[in-house]
Amino acid sequence: MKKPTVVIIGGGPAGLGAAWQLCLQDKANVVVLEKLGQVGGNTGSFELAGIPVDFGSHRLHPACDAHILDDLRKLLGDDLLDRPRHGRIRLRGRWIHFPLKPVDLVLRLPWSFGFGVACDSVKKIFSGSQKTQEETFATVLRAGLGRTICEDFYFPYARKIWGLEPEVLSAIQARRRVSAGSLGKMVKKVLSAVPGLKPPGSGRFYYLRKGFGQICDTIAQAAKDEGAALRLGASVTKIEMGSPHQVHVRVDEKDEIIEADYVWSTIPLAVLSKVISPTPDQSVLQAADGLSSRAMVLAYLVLEQSQFTPFDAHYFPEAHIKLTRLSEPKNYSVRKEPADCTVLCGEIPCQVGDEVWNSTDEQLGEMMCDALSQSGLPVKSRVREVVTRRLPHAYPVYLTGYEKHFQALDDWSSTLDHVLTFGRQGLFAHDNTHHALAMAYAAVECLSADGTFDLSSWASYREAFKSHVVED
Repeated sequence: MKKPTVVIIGGGPAGLGAAWQLCLQDKANVVVLEKLGQVGGNTGSFELAGIPVDFGSHRLHPACDAHILDDLRKLLGDDLLDRPRHGRIRLRGRWIHFPLKPVDLVLRLPWSFGFGVACDSVKKIFSGSQKTQEETFATVLRAGLGRTICEDFYFPYARKIWGLEPEVLSAIQARRRVSAGSLGKMVKKVLSAVPGLKPPGSGRFYYLRKGFGQICDTIAQAAKDEGAALRLGASVTKIEMGSPHQVHVRVDEKDEIIEADYVWSTIPLAVLSKVISPTPDQSVLQAADGLSSRAMVLAYLVLEQSQFTPFDAHYFPEAHIKLTRLSEPKNYSVRKEPADCTVLCGEIPCQVGDEVWNSTDEQLGEMMCDALSQSGLPVKSRVREVVTRRLPHAYPVYLTGYEKHFQALDDWSSTLDHVLTFGRQGLFAHDNTHHALAMAYAAVECLSADGTFDLSSWASYREAFKSHVVED
């Protein structure tokens, strides 16, 4: 029996995970098309000053499906490191350990903040549950966490990440983005740090010796070893629906056509709608324009010192500080070399084409140093180099009412014969890497040995995906 040819668009964790498993299980001939010069997408890594650095702060969470985690352990071996979480959040001018620790809360939490949380808790007990006419990000979190936590952390952080007021963001954004969406859940997280009460994996994460991008690099190599064809620098210009489909690709300024029995897309759903032929109805294209993503600029400072702080990540909710998060890659992988320098990665959300996006490397370096100085972390050593990277699709934006736009696109894509969309970008989902891999494994499971795809099983998996909650 002839195996089907599956063309996978996008070389991130979802696309590569699917390619690896399809070939490993001998279910299909696979071609992966990635428009960039490396795999991984937003979860990739590159080397700077002899140090592997990521596109922002990334971790593989212990919530990863046990079967998938076991596969990764076998594939990555000793390079998969089990690390303790060791970050800090800035609240009312003070640094508090993140994840939250009981001792830190007692000794370092500003009393005014603690008093506010206590008052909110009392109000919640006596006021009971009150429903509003329309739920939003703001109403859901305020009802669950109280005014103090929202106004001091989640709301200003939301304004920085998505560039919008919490009141115009969908309630789904709160439910899928905030894992501790109630005071009860937050208390449970704090207590999980107490010895004897820790559940397995609590306060820990997995990281890679050569940077987070090693996950995708290694999966890509494993897929190639099993027979997958990986095309880098391959931009999909058109997908002509047919039997088979014809995928038009531009590589090295040359055009070619790849025939596919199945097209599995992990690129943004809105982008897919613009390369499909025949062209979708105008209503579908309008729906695509109704979905938006928040961009991000990453500024990397190469400092002439061995270590900046002992913490892996710092979080900055305060509105006057432009950074949302700072990471120090050497601390993630316990890397000691090179001994004469370290790298800091600052994350600055923005919009494509705005002032931040168009800033020079020098301006972004100064912006980052100013932010660190304002937060009590001045850069005192010589800055050897400033390097920047730009991510046009960092976060999906769930505006109130976005669901109708996504549903229109999703309904349209479901009518495309032998076309599947999945992954963070493909399903417009603010998910972690382990979620993307779970989608990949699910898609492969739905493809049977005779080349047919079980749409009923896939529909069940899609329902399960809705329960994904981002791990902080």
